[in-house]
Amino acid sequence: MLEIRAARKVFYRGQPDEKIALNGLGLTLKTGEFGVVIGSNGAGKSSMLNAISGSLSLDSGQILINGDDITALPVHKRATRIARVFQDPMLGTAASMTVAENMLLAELRSTRRTLRHGLNARRLADYRERLAILGLGLEERLNTRVDLLSGGQRQSLSLIMAVGGSPDLLLLDEHTAALDPRTADIVMEATVRAVEALKLTTLMVTHNMQHAVDYGHRVIMLNAGRVHLEIGGKEKANVTVPDLIGHFATKTDSMLLAS
Repeated sequence: MLEIRAARKVFYRGQPDEKIALNGLGLTLKTGEFGVVIGSNGAGKSSMLNAISGSLSLDSGQILINGDDITALPVHKRATRIARVFQDPMLGTAASMTVAENMLLAELRSTRRTLRHGLNARRLADYRERLAILGLGLEERLNTRVDLLSGGQRQSLSLIMAVGGSPDLLLLDEHTAALDPRTADIVMEATVRAVEALKLTTLMVTHNMQHAVDYGHRVIMLNAGRVHLEIGGKEKANVTVPDLIGHFATKTDSMLLAS
């Protein structure tokens, strides 16, 4: 479970270009829930993910994971509980290493054992089982160098590597944005299979309105550093892309009138 309580972050405080990135942001994500975050540029999406992962410190407010206050913890201490996949398929994997070696590298990241002694039949069987969840055939390509994979395959591998330690929370930071539309859809389907199979609590930021409609339990719209709108349940099941665009337009109009 993720709880964000009255999170506030201001950049360049007291200067002419002062920017309020998070303005009392409050958000709760239940265990096993898949939340999809949308919002215009500057709405606070990246700042929120950075605050959760620990790469951005809050001026005030709290962040809790399963009831534990992690607000003051550094990135490396949150890493065992929070996994994050970025939009660049080149990040998170070692291009010159095989799929199996990348899986092992992710598993042994915090140990001093070497890759040469780490790969064994038990681990390879485990990697095949986990990769099979994606439905992309990567379980049959354990000995393939990662630089020979497609962008979608590589991004899906990054996902499985990130969640190998059974994190309490998965953050998807526009992880399909660098892919072509068809590949992005394939990666989203693989993502959903992994999230459901591993029962992951997931928070995904996306600019893809169709993905926001099609995936997740709840759509969360950010604006000016706070939650502007949440759509879940039956309303989420029936929402359309024009509906979401309409909410954007309504908010933009109200901001123009207030200025």
